[in-house]
Amino acid sequence: VQLQAFGGGSVQPGGSLRLSCAASGRTSSTYGMGWFRRAPGKEREFVAAVSWSGGRTYHADSVKGRFTISRDNAKNTVYLQMNSLKPEDTAVYYCAAGRSSISKSLVEYAYWGQGTQVTVSS
Repeated sequence: VQLQAFGGGSVQPGGSLRLSCAASGRTSSTYGMGWFRRAPGKEREFVAAVSWSGGRTYHADSVKGRFTISRDNAKNTVYLQMNSLKPEDTAVYYCAAGRSSISKSLVEYAYWGQGTQVTVSS
């Protein structure tokens, strides 16, 4: 499975971005999908996850109510809608796919995209 994340960029505080993650290769709608991020000088952290059907989602407390993960299996694409962005959301965002139906744990994800930079600054 190959994953390509795009949609990052620079935005002012309070702004919005939508990240997309396109899967190719041996794709399967039964993979759980997730988004993680790594801010400068910090460890990679969980942001959001969605089950293979899209029926269950998890969001980190730090983004709950502002970010929404979703997926379109017909397009092999997962999205992360990010609203009310804050400077502390600045990070490289990574999408990931794993055999677990849904997980917040980094170790459950076997496939990773290359990352897309999100910068929130005035």
